[in-house]
Amino acid sequence: MYTNVYTRGGSCFKIIHMYKIIKKKFDDNGNCIYTEYSDGYWYKYEYDNNGDVIYAEWSDGYWYKQEFDSNGNLIYFGDSKGYWYKQDYDSNDNRIYYEDSNGYWYKYDYDSNGNRIYYEDSKGYQIHYII
Repeated sequence: MYTNVYTRGGSCFKIIHMYKIIKKKFDDNGNCIYTEYSDGYWYKYEYDNNGDVIYAEWSDGYWYKQEFDSNGNLIYFGDSKGYWYKQDYDSNDNRIYYEDSNGYWYKYDYDSNGNRIYYEDSKGYQIHYII
């Protein structure tokens, strides 16, 4: 049995669960906000105005939260285990920076046509793209 959670960008999280669903609740926009299974396990979801999951919680104590910019780009993810990452985008929605809780980061530069022309990361890798 699968529970699907979709983001506005089309990403899908598939959650496998082997027990029968005994309760489901939806918000006014048709988004699933609560699912409970016959073994007592449950999931809760909160959404922003665009239908993106901004908070999810499981009955085992795990949770995550996400933030999106006004264009629907994921800019922050953090969870109950202390892992997080953040991302920045340019005005054309190209990802220009990524950083996570493990100290890893990378950045991109683009030309005026939106072509990626440069990559650099925290491990010292650099790539200059030839267009």
